[in-house]
Amino acid sequence: MNIPVTMPRLKGFRYPREIIAYSVWAYYRFALSTADVEDLLAERGVIVSREAVRLWVNRFGQHFAQCIRRDRPRPNDKWHLDEVVLLIGGKKHWLWRAIDATGDVLDILVQTRRNAKAAKRFFKRLIGQFGEPRVAVTDKLRSYTKPIKALAPNTDHRAHKGLNNAIEVSHRLTRKREKIFGRFKSHRQAQRFLSDHDQINLIFRPRRHQLTATSYRHSRSDAFDLWAEYTAQMVA
Repeated sequence: MNIPVTMPRLKGFRYPREIIAYSVWAYYRFALSTADVEDLLAERGVIVSREAVRLWVNRFGQHFAQCIRRDRPRPNDKWHLDEVVLLIGGKKHWLWRAIDATGDVLDILVQTRRNAKAAKRFFKRLIGQFGEPRVAVTDKLRSYTKPIKALAPNTDHRAHKGLNNAIEVSHRLTRKREKIFGRFKSHRQAQRFLSDHDQINLIFRPRRHQLTATSYRHSRSDAFDLWAEYTAQMVA
């Protein structure tokens, strides 16, 4: 086995925390199924079932996402907001997503509606975490107008489809994972997975095209150091 094991075991778990953390990382970082992660571990001499991988992902994915949220720098004060349809159980749901001007995902929320009440709920959630933005860029959906005006009267609201290309790009990873799942099975699964997925990919997907090879390697090394730190903070 070539996964270093040096940290204390988690109480009640058969496998070392490094193996659990590696499984969570591989699942979220790449477009893999739990069966794919099972095979990766088997190649390294770790025999574990895909069900065990699923349980680890569900239990500890949130831990890593929360650590990343806790330690992330304050986001840019220009936000892009958008919503995209998800089919869950044959019914339309809407994935509301917000990113800042640098492309980092601020938050997501899966809702059954695409109206002013849903927009207000999402925008209020964002303000509760990050405060009021200087600029909010949306598409031409009118549902955004009243909530933004009511909750952040000093915010410059720019409703223009052409200005929101950045967030349209951020939906691509969601579509990729949706295909792997064969569509999300429930509202809860979609919310849990996407909340964790977007935060974990925040540190492992730097804008490589904007970095030199050396800078990219440093960024990747820093991300692995953070992951090791968060692994040490795992609790059963």
